[in-house]
Amino acid sequence: MSILSENRIQLQATASDKSDAIRQAGMLLVNSGCVKPGYVDGMLAREETMSTYLGNGVAIPHGQFENIADIVQTGISVLQLPEGVEWEEGEMAHLIIGIAAQSDDHISILSNLAEAIEDEDVAAELAQTNDPSVILSYLNREAVEEL
Repeated sequence: MSILSENRIQLQATASDKSDAIRQAGMLLVNSGCVKPGYVDGMLAREETMSTYLGNGVAIPHGQFENIADIVQTGISVLQLPEGVEWEEGEMAHLIIGIAAQSDDHISILSNLAEAIEDEDVAAELAQTNDPSVILSYLNREAVEEL
């Protein structure tokens, strides 16, 4: 099973602020059966203690250790905000990647994400594409490598 599926990708979205963006990314995980609703509160709480902004317009909100019981299955969601939302002072996030990982699954997920978004051109392409298959091809490499 892949860590990202088309039903967990929302393209051309808008968010009023960082919290709204986190809620939307979290609800993609909830609505696809990856997490229970309480996990979204954990994502918001986690952001209060430490920013999940990575750079290149990408943020990776995720829950806290206390929320691990709310994870039903490992998965990621992608909320694309072409207009962006201010994440840090002066830093705009255009790609919000919600992460829900059981056990140490998050380590391989973060590794794949880091490789995919460290290239500014790739991050920009992911932030503007109208084709969910582009996002799937960059972020779902783990599933491809298993074949």
